[in-house]
Amino acid sequence: MVTRAQERTTRAAARVVPQLSDEFAHLSLPALRDYRTTLGQEENRVSYWRRLIQARMDLIDLQGGDDTVRLERLRQALAESRVGEGRRALVAIMPIDDAPPLPDLASLWAREADASDPASVVELKRDLAFAELQLSAYRAALHRRLENATTELIARYREEPRLALLALPIPLEDLN
Repeated sequence: MVTRAQERTTRAAARVVPQLSDEFAHLSLPALRDYRTTLGQEENRVSYWRRLIQARMDLIDLQGGDDTVRLERLRQALAESRVGEGRRALVAIMPIDDAPPLPDLASLWAREADASDPASVVELKRDLAFAELQLSAYRAALHRRLENATTELIARYREEPRLALLALPIPLEDLN
């Protein structure tokens, strides 16, 4: 029988040691940290929009296609939220060729279906479902990028452990 200590040792031995990547060579440590922060913020925005799209589909289902009253309240509350703002910031740091295109959420969000026209309701639900798929794919790309940036940070810290101290809110001179 394998003990827990042996299991931990086996898992630790199986871990891949993070290696520096040429993909991030042009970024300083503070820029890499900022990039990770921006990725996390964009992931939060995308996740939020994805949940909104899913909620809108649920509203349509519950209201038989007529979601306009509740939707108007949601529109007022969420008028300033936009996905993609962070995407432009990400492009400035690293190209995002692996990220799928995003739907035009503003126009999709503003679109209403005529509850008396089942085809209109079906079309809106189809477009919402497709937007949700696009957001999910974009979110997955963000997760890959977050993982790669985190791996790069770990590799840099492993190579020079003192760099990890730069994240502390105290001057390095105070650590000597």
